[in-house]
Amino acid sequence: MTTITKLPDPVAGGSKPSYRGKAGRARKTGRRRRLGDLRIALLFILPAMVGFVAFYLVPTVRGIYLSFTEYSILGDPTWIGTKNYTAIFGDELFWNAMGVTVQYVGLNIGFQTIIALGLALLMHRVAKSTFIRGALLLPFLVANVIVALLWFWMLDYQMGIVNELISWLGLPRIAFFGSEQWAIPTIAGVNVWRHMGYTALLIFAGLQSIPNHLYEVASLDGASPTRTFWSITMPLLRPVLVLVLVVTVIGSFQVFDTVAVTTGGGPVNASRVIQMYIYQKAFGESDFGYASALSVILFVILALVAFIQMKFLKGNESDLD
Repeated sequence: MTTITKLPDPVAGGSKPSYRGKAGRARKTGRRRRLGDLRIALLFILPAMVGFVAFYLVPTVRGIYLSFTEYSILGDPTWIGTKNYTAIFGDELFWNAMGVTVQYVGLNIGFQTIIALGLALLMHRVAKSTFIRGALLLPFLVANVIVALLWFWMLDYQMGIVNELISWLGLPRIAFFGSEQWAIPTIAGVNVWRHMGYTALLIFAGLQSIPNHLYEVASLDGASPTRTFWSITMPLLRPVLVLVLVVTVIGSFQVFDTVAVTTGGGPVNASRVIQMYIYQKAFGESDFGYASALSVILFVILALVAFIQMKFLKGNESDLD
């Protein structure tokens, strides 16, 4: 006689196969793997974080503290509250420096962006040679001080090759760095020459990300190159252009080395930009508290400018979506 053993019925409340053990082990393995990846990531990030804390975060916090003090290198900081900030708003040299800086930023950003955009379009459509594209970046690879000295000699009133050429053409010589009228435009032109290749490279990278089929469709529809540029290229290039504007505007507000090498802030105060004024207050007059307050105000201005650019130009959005 055969005996039949009835298996437990899962529906009737019998035992069910359990996978909790396997799932738990899988979760633990996943957590260990993520923890290991996090440790490796932190190991690679650590040198940059140490540099950021030591050279950016700590000086920033100390600078904000010093802006509320009266401090020279020969004594200890003395807390004076907001007196430095109150004095700044009545400082005519500060407002002059801000006006000069805004004039420089307008000239530098305007010409640099337009020229860089033109160069990027040429690299994208005409100049396919890697050598030519690399040559456009060469001025940016030269130290800014060397570039400033080079143009300072070339534009010298007496012996500069540019003024020699102007004189040979029968025109009056121009005091590029020695004239109140020409000082800031000349400094802006020098920095446009140096940075336009790098800016063009950033814009060129944005052009490379635009799908070619959009241009093919526009061509089939009979769109002219001008219409294609304004209807396809510019809208799709907006995020890159906003990034370029944010970076170049911040860099332009921080111009110092070109001014220090060429004009020193002169003639009179015609080229005394805000960074030069901060330097003179700190290291020329040993008024580090006042200079720190100027730096904090500049930091706030740059943060507001960057926020406004990103907010209203919609730099974090793309028309490709």
